[in-house]
Amino acid sequence: MSNFVVSARKYRPTRFDEVVGQQHVSQTLKNALQTDHLAHAFLFCGPRGVGKTTSARILAKVLNCQNRTADYEPCNVCSSCVAFNNNASLNITELDAASNNSVDHIRALTEQVRFQPQQGEYKVFIIDEVHMLSTQAFNAFLKTLEEPPSYAVFILATTEKHKIIPTILSRCQIFDFKRIQPKDIIEHLQGICAQEGITADEEALHIIAQKADGALRDALSIFDRIVSFSGKTITYAAVIENLNVLDYDYYFRAVDYILTEDRAGMLLLFDEVLRRGFDEDLFLNGLAAHVRDLLVCKDQATLKLLEIGDRLRSRYHQQAAITPPDLLLTVLDLANDCDLNFKIARNKRLHVEMSLLRMVSIRRAFRNEPVSSAAASATDIAPAAPPPSAPPPPVADESFPEVEEVHNPVEMPPVEEEEETTPPSQLAPTAFDALDIASMLAAAEEEIEDAVPADELPELDDESLRGAWDAFLQEHKETTLALFMKQALPLVERGEEVVVKIGSTRALAALRDDESLIVYLRNVFARPHLVMRLVEDASLKPVQSTAKKRLTAKDKFLAMREKNPALEELRRRFDLRPEE
Repeated sequence: MSNFVVSARKYRPTRFDEVVGQQHVSQTLKNALQTDHLAHAFLFCGPRGVGKTTSARILAKVLNCQNRTADYEPCNVCSSCVAFNNNASLNITELDAASNNSVDHIRALTEQVRFQPQQGEYKVFIIDEVHMLSTQAFNAFLKTLEEPPSYAVFILATTEKHKIIPTILSRCQIFDFKRIQPKDIIEHLQGICAQEGITADEEALHIIAQKADGALRDALSIFDRIVSFSGKTITYAAVIENLNVLDYDYYFRAVDYILTEDRAGMLLLFDEVLRRGFDEDLFLNGLAAHVRDLLVCKDQATLKLLEIGDRLRSRYHQQAAITPPDLLLTVLDLANDCDLNFKIARNKRLHVEMSLLRMVSIRRAFRNEPVSSAAASATDIAPAAPPPSAPPPPVADESFPEVEEVHNPVEMPPVEEEEETTPPSQLAPTAFDALDIASMLAAAEEEIEDAVPADELPELDDESLRGAWDAFLQEHKETTLALFMKQALPLVERGEEVVVKIGSTRALAALRDDESLIVYLRNVFARPHLVMRLVEDASLKPVQSTAKKRLTAKDKFLAMREKNPALEELRRRFDLRPEE
């Protein structure tokens, strides 16, 4: 039989200064020992795997140690410490309340309190998972816990302090243990690797620390699993494969596709993730966490919140430098909405894909011009694109109006100020390399040069607009769009804007979604930046056709009675009742 011992037991701390990430608790207990202000009952509470029971055992060992060190640590040499390390100490009693939670178990414990320690000064009782005790057991324990003998010390440990009755809490000195930070877990794992002769990448240990979620015991269990998988060399690739974690590269590529508005690339990337066996929500939540880290990189004051390795830190800074903060916030908002509705979605893949496509369309929505106050209640389609030299309209970081996607003849990639702060030579290759910005600018300049002079443009007024409107109707008279166009009233405002009043919401949606009409009007009037605004007007609602109502016998009688009131007297005399 193998003598292998898991790391959580093999490297369990035996001194206060070996407890990872709980210096506030260790130092307080040392000071209490030094000043002889030790309480008779302690409650250690906090998340799992952070050192509650370990600290309780160290405190119990220090209390009976015969040769304490100058800083009040156990010597681990005297007979009391040796007996404790060999689980042979009669002065320390451990009780697991998860399986011994009845009144009888507590009565047996209180009976042991009556007997003085055979060796040493104190008799220590450690009750783990104390919140599992029944209410009757708690009540049976109250008197002993409040007034124990001078030699008795109780140390209670729990992960759920809120389940303990207030009368127990008021009798204990409470210590709150906190989650262990990833950097502390990484340092501890590096020390174990040095002792075991294991070579480990820092990024690999960082993934283990993140997966442990603040619990050192979980981190050590994961560490043992990875060592069994990869041997004496722990690599980043081996860790993400064994822990079913997505590589950071997927999230960097996803943000690149958002910046370059590459729908196909985003869908193919998501398909690749699914084919590797990862769940849809895992990718979505990982992308949200990645975007959050990019936002953290935007401000020097929040850089301390970036929990990543040094190798990836520069890559995060590079992508954050070329990504607008308002875009990142909008991506986070879309990811959060998708996550909230993920459980109730029937087609989960399609649900996530729709959110990813919305993320890809964010930059195009941000390039829209602000809506005028007169048209605040209207729906705009195909607004004019700003000239190439004009910067994109500012969008406030605090709010993001929902602006519909537009299709312009010439779409200029916006030049963000943040891109100028970092020289291109310092940026890692991204999907931006596929954009030939110079050629796009040249094409835009050629289109402007070829534009028709203003004095030669066809006249645009209500009459000419109506003529073009009717001509389009004739060409598309068999379509549903033509049916809705017949219900609309087109007008010209400010010489460069077409306002279409329509009374049906359904017709408004049809005109908004079909681009052929605005493209036709732009070509007819030689105005590539012509704007068409849709306004719902209740006065233009189509008249509902009313079929002639079939009259009943009662209706006919009432009509005849209005012409000849004597019929009512005749009906009463003969007690007649018209049929319904």
